[in-house]
Amino acid sequence: MTASGALAYIEAGRGELISRNGNTFRGFADLATWIAEHLRVESAVLDGEIACVDDDGRPVFRDLLFRKRQCVFIAFDLLYLNGKDLCTLPLIERKAALRKLLRRKRSRILYLDHVEGDGRLLFEQIVKMDLEGIVCKRKDSPYNATEKPSRYWVKVKNSGYSQLERREELFERM
Repeated sequence: MTASGALAYIEAGRGELISRNGNTFRGFADLATWIAEHLRVESAVLDGEIACVDDDGRPVFRDLLFRKRQCVFIAFDLLYLNGKDLCTLPLIERKAALRKLLRRKRSRILYLDHVEGDGRLLFEQIVKMDLEGIVCKRKDSPYNATEKPSRYWVKVKNSGYSQLERREELFERM
């Protein structure tokens, strides 16, 4: 994993980044604060990934692990907005609301767009760029964090992904 999955919670100008198993990412408090200060919302919950990206926009796991670069939040879903639960809306509608929310250029929060149709060409490019993989989701699907495996999405991993090599050694040094 070159990024860390997280939910960004924003409430009354304060922000927190929470792991999918409910733990607060305290090491990314500055990013959570930045998100809360720059999103013009009363409250929101965004699903995404915390990452450190290189000059070409590619996530670099070592940079994330050792905080060698400024981290960003890559948002790909909007679950709640100003007190309204959006989880039952189709994914495509949630992404449209997220895009509208993030329409201004932001330096530390990025919108992850989607590709409709056959994702094979996209996956070929992911492999060429030495990225981890893609997640294929049904555009009409609701959000369901508890359903494992999901009937609405599937991960397609790049088996030749170079940042998987020697990953265990990184954790041994910490």
